[in-house]
Amino acid sequence: MMRPVCLFAALFLSLLTSLAADFSLMKLQEVRPVMEEILQFHVETKNLTPQVMQRAVKNFVTQFDGGKVYLLQQEIGPLFDLNPKEIREGLLQFEKGEWGIFLKLNEVIQNSIKRVRHYRQEVIRELILSSEESTESLSESYLRFSANKRELRCRIKKELLWFLARERQKKSSPWTLQRKEKVLQFFARQAERREKAYLEGGERGEHALCVHVLKSLARSLDAHTAFYTPQEAFEMRLSLEKEFEGIGVVLKEDVDGVLIAGLLEGSPAKSCGRIFPGDYLLQINKESASLLSYDEVLDRMKEGRRVALKVQHLDGSSDEVALERARIELFEERAQISSIPFGAGVIGKIDLPSFYEGSQDSSSEKDLMAALKELKKRGELLGLVLDLRENSGGFLTQAVKVAGLFISSGVVVVSKYSKGEVQYLRDVDGKVYYDGPLVILTSRASASAAEIVAAALQDWGTALVVGDKRTYGKGTIQYQTLTDKEAKIFFKVTVGRYYTASGRSTQIEGVKGDIHVPTIYSAHQMGERYLDYPLSSDRISPSFIDPLADVNERNKLWFQRYYLPALQKKTSYWKEMIPQLAKNSDYRLARNRDFQLFLRALKQEAIQGNWGSEDLQMDEAVQIIRDMILLHKKKFARTAFRS
Repeated sequence: MMRPVCLFAALFLSLLTSLAADFSLMKLQEVRPVMEEILQFHVETKNLTPQVMQRAVKNFVTQFDGGKVYLLQQEIGPLFDLNPKEIREGLLQFEKGEWGIFLKLNEVIQNSIKRVRHYRQEVIRELILSSEESTESLSESYLRFSANKRELRCRIKKELLWFLARERQKKSSPWTLQRKEKVLQFFARQAERREKAYLEGGERGEHALCVHVLKSLARSLDAHTAFYTPQEAFEMRLSLEKEFEGIGVVLKEDVDGVLIAGLLEGSPAKSCGRIFPGDYLLQINKESASLLSYDEVLDRMKEGRRVALKVQHLDGSSDEVALERARIELFEERAQISSIPFGAGVIGKIDLPSFYEGSQDSSSEKDLMAALKELKKRGELLGLVLDLRENSGGFLTQAVKVAGLFISSGVVVVSKYSKGEVQYLRDVDGKVYYDGPLVILTSRASASAAEIVAAALQDWGTALVVGDKRTYGKGTIQYQTLTDKEAKIFFKVTVGRYYTASGRSTQIEGVKGDIHVPTIYSAHQMGERYLDYPLSSDRISPSFIDPLADVNERNKLWFQRYYLPALQKKTSYWKEMIPQLAKNSDYRLARNRDFQLFLRALKQEAIQGNWGSEDLQMDEAVQIIRDMILLHKKKFARTAFRS
């Protein structure tokens, strides 16, 4: 089932893990060595160039003021178009470990924050005393920076009016003057929390500047190279490993305090039975939560092995509980299975949200093997839909292993690096865990490792790809330090491109669907081609017949004796059915009233959900599987009759 897009990463800031709150603060002289390390790994850019420097200056501004509600055009216009002399000066400063251009930008940003804070409080006082309100439900976006201070002040007022309208629509409390003032001050408090990193002085201020400079420089190399803070690195690691140590409370700050937004299954908080979503946090370790900033609340939550909480329930009663940290597995973010009966067996559905691998024997491959085993227990597995619509990638090694479940042996993906080095990633076990009708359900959001699996199985002919016309189009490989628990500096850097057995790259173009069934993402301009600084795409020679080019002589004999004889045979069996399958699908969808309503809503960008069905796209994928089963039976019957 399609998952709603949510602020998952933002909520993870509050998962109450044992992540250390104290870490080494960076100095400006450390920026150059870190950036040089990133450049050393990069697939194309090995030195800081004028183009990268110009991009970095723009990135430094946009990562602060992407919404264009702080800076004036006259302040940043000259910096967005540096002349050749200024760029050369910036490059010379980099070689010397100096950061004059970014220090100047940082000063402009600091002054803009002070100015906006002044305007914000002015507008808040005005709005408290006035009856002016907005009915707009969406905030306004701007294509350019404000031309003058009057326009800037107007934008700040619109932001506050929009926030008031949004909070009033929630109808969580009577809308009084006191409530209105509380909402406005909450907005200001949240904004000041975001601004704090740019205003800090001393060692913390220098550290914040280092982070901002490294983020802007790293982002300038390509769409996927990035620098991370320790907290951001933890969140990324969590999404890849699906496990962590903590108490499993998801916090969110709102107008009325710190809210328990959710509890993780299997966590100490969930198991205790005395904390519930919707509760408000009153105390942490006997300290009043109302006297702490949100950041201070998060810090207190990370201290020690045990955390004592006092919460207020929705009925007004309160409860106290002491929780001890424990290892938590994110089962809800791992493979999920379901099935429907068909004929004398079942059609299986596996939803795989990412390609993950934890330290405690959990992985995408093992979960899929267990899922296939469970589905076969329910009856003969006649067909299978592997749902990758929300899968944005993960570990490359896991993508290879997952694809390997559906082919006997062979090349799944080829990696090509900056110096021309080529590495073939293979499935070598000679086993196929399922070889029946298989549909890979994709969308424009399916990316990276998900595209590897879809393209590989499409190349070998073992699966048909159904969904949007193409997938995201991320065909690059990143080296990262995020999962290295000993790392002190966290980054990911693009080190190469990958190609499937046919020699094609998914970079920019993505994986093209065999049968078009639009998803909620089909109307959106999303994908690699819409990002800043994407790398180009190319092709290499096919490797259906594995050349063993990267296998050393000592191991080549084993590959020749055991691997090559079990090599997957490329087939066009299912591909030959595409014209009939696509015709049947088009016929069904054209006459499906719910799907036609869905398509009309897509054009109006007002999707509320799927009508008459929980998941229209999955329903159609199952129908395609049914057609594949029936067409296969017809072919088999004709062959048997001729023989």
